[in-house]
Amino acid sequence: MNIEEYQHIYSIERLIIKQHAAKRMDERGISVSDVEYTIMHGIIIEDYPDDLPYPSCLVLCAEVNGRPIHIVISSDGELIHLITAYVPDANKWDDNFSKRRKPL
Repeated sequence: MNIEEYQHIYSIERLIIKQHAAKRMDERGISVSDVEYTIMHGIIIEDYPDDLPYPSCLVLCAEVNGRPIHIVISSDGELIHLITAYVPDANKWDDNFSKRRKPL
């Protein structure tokens, strides 16, 4: 799926936040509105086509309330499933948080 397809599904309020994702968001200080903003304004930076039960992707929004956000989402074509959300570690990502740094 491309980001526009995720945005269309989200626009009809079909976002499922699993218990694990909600717990991680709470621990990391990431709100539902941060996730929503990332879906609507982010870009897909990695695809995981072999994930089960549905292919997933990593979405970056460079500026959400003063910080970058990464979310991993998947979709069955009708619902978006939030797998996790986090603030990327600057030591593991390049300066714009879109590419992983190679290990030293």
